[in-house]
Amino acid sequence: MMALLKQWYRRYFSDPQGVILAFLLLAGTLVILFMGSMLAPLLAALVIAYLLEGPIAWMERHGIRRIIGVIFVFMAFLLLMFVGSFAVFPVLWAQITELFKEMPTFIAQAQQVLLNLPERYPFITEEQVRDVVNAIRTHVGNLGQRVLALSLASVANIVTILVYLVLVPFLIFFFLKDKRLILDWIGTYLPRDRALAQSLWRDLDRQMGNYVRGKFWEILIVGGVTYVVFSLFGVNYALLLATLTGLSVLVPYVGAAAVTIPVAVVGYFQWGASSEFAWLMIAYAIIQALDGNVLAPLLFAKVVNLHPVAIIAAILVFGGLWGFWGIFFAIPLATLVSAVLTSWPRTPDAEEAEPPDPERASD
Repeated sequence: MMALLKQWYRRYFSDPQGVILAFLLLAGTLVILFMGSMLAPLLAALVIAYLLEGPIAWMERHGIRRIIGVIFVFMAFLLLMFVGSFAVFPVLWAQITELFKEMPTFIAQAQQVLLNLPERYPFITEEQVRDVVNAIRTHVGNLGQRVLALSLASVANIVTILVYLVLVPFLIFFFLKDKRLILDWIGTYLPRDRALAQSLWRDLDRQMGNYVRGKFWEILIVGGVTYVVFSLFGVNYALLLATLTGLSVLVPYVGAAAVTIPVAVVGYFQWGASSEFAWLMIAYAIIQALDGNVLAPLLFAKVVNLHPVAIIAAILVFGGLWGFWGIFFAIPLATLVSAVLTSWPRTPDAEEAEPPDPERASD
């Protein structure tokens, strides 16, 4: 056993580049794992900076000085956040509270529908139906209490919110303005013999930036199209359902399936088993199909090249480790793991490295 471990160690850790890369990956993982909550504003600012780097780089390529591009893009970002905070978020929050007020009515209607099941399916009893309805009522009540507690907590922690509103834009501006300076400063504290780590970082930087910007546009396009379609259908809570549909693209495969439930529930209780409900679900299915087969391949053709099983496993692993940010970055992190495994320096085994015997070759 010890011989096998020594052989494995010599094969994968004999090269100093591999040792340095392993150390950097381990250090970064430990920092995010144990300090992720404290670094949340930093991570949020870093994600938004990646998002805004695209138009700034485009301006640089067209001869515009970086500082001018940073100021222009940053001001546009602040304007967009201002409009969203005072125009979209209040409407969205009002629809959330209205939906929870209507929940008892939905549950009562669902109970009447479910109580008809024992007549059609004798193996289902009324007691089982009532247990299911009571469980749903309990979960909805707990969720409503959490939403209320969240609103009260936001009032109590208004200072923290204000700190985020000031700190995150401040970090974003300096991430964009001093990008090269920050990267050079970090490089002074890294080992000199880090060619492999630098190569992987360049790939990760490119893929992460493309992924973040692609996800932003995917959320915006899918959410916007869904809102327009649901508004034309006259669906209740159209903005809330469109927002959920847009955010569902953050979790491939699972997100679309999960958001189907509230869309179907709202549509069914609004129209019942009618043609309007059928057309709503058909339109929703078309939106999801176009996103998965047209929009996502166009946005992520050069970023994501992973098997669906690998994507789902990455969502489970990184989401369990880092929550929302783990889910958001699951695909680029999985791509990074794949790139590390592919490019990791390997020393040939002793048998493979042994030169050929001339006498055997002559035979």
